[in-house]
Amino acid sequence: MIARPRALTMRLLLLAALMGVTAAAAAHVDQARTLPVREPLETFPIAVDGWRGREQPALAPDVLAVLGADDHLDRRYTAGGAEVGLFIGYYGSQRQGDSVHSPLNCLPGTGWIPVGTGYLAVPRGESGERVTLRRLRVRRGSDEALVLYWYQSRGRVVANEYWSKAYLMYDAVRLNRTDTALVRVFSLIDEGAGGAARAERDLVSFVRSMLPLLDRHLPL
Repeated sequence: MIARPRALTMRLLLLAALMGVTAAAAAHVDQARTLPVREPLETFPIAVDGWRGREQPALAPDVLAVLGADDHLDRRYTAGGAEVGLFIGYYGSQRQGDSVHSPLNCLPGTGWIPVGTGYLAVPRGESGERVTLRRLRVRRGSDEALVLYWYQSRGRVVANEYWSKAYLMYDAVRLNRTDTALVRVFSLIDEGAGGAARAERDLVSFVRSMLPLLDRHLPL
C-alpha cells in the first residue's frame, strides 16, 4: 500500500527534474552566441568533381524572412544528363522565430507531398566513412522527385529532427552554441531514364563529392 505513493512521488520528482533541465537548456538556446560561416556559402565551388553549378533566381524578400537563415545557397548542378538541386540554409544561432524549418513541413507548403520516407547511408568522400541522410520521395501533380536532407553542425551529420533538437540542447548548454545548417539535395524522377534508382544514384554521387567541401564553410 505504501509502494504506490512512493513510486508516484518518484515519477513526479523525475518529471520535475526533467522539466527543470529542459527549461535551463531552453534558456541557454535563447542566449547562445551567434557564429558566422567560416567562408560565405556563395563561395562554395561551382565545379564539384565533374558537376557544374548554376545559381537559381534570388529568393523573394518574404520567403527570405520566413527562412530566417543567416546565409544560404540555392543552385542546380549538372553532370552529363543528370541534374540535382542543392539548397543550404545556415543559422548562426537558433532562437524563437529563427530556427531551422524541417523539409517535412516546408515541402508541402510548396506543393510537394511526401509519399515515402526513410533513411539512406551515403559515403562521405573517399575516406570510406558513411553518413545517414533522410530520404524522401515527394510528388507534386504529375511530377515526382527524390530528396535527401540532413542537419550539419560541428562536423556532425544528423538525419532526424528529434536528434537534431537533442543535440541543439546539448550543445547550447555545453558550448553555448546552436549554429547549424540544413542541407537538402533533390533530383526529379524520370521514369523513362531509370526512375527513382537513377535519381538516387545521381544524388549519392553528388553528395559524396560535395560533403567534404562543405566542411570548410561551416564552423567546427
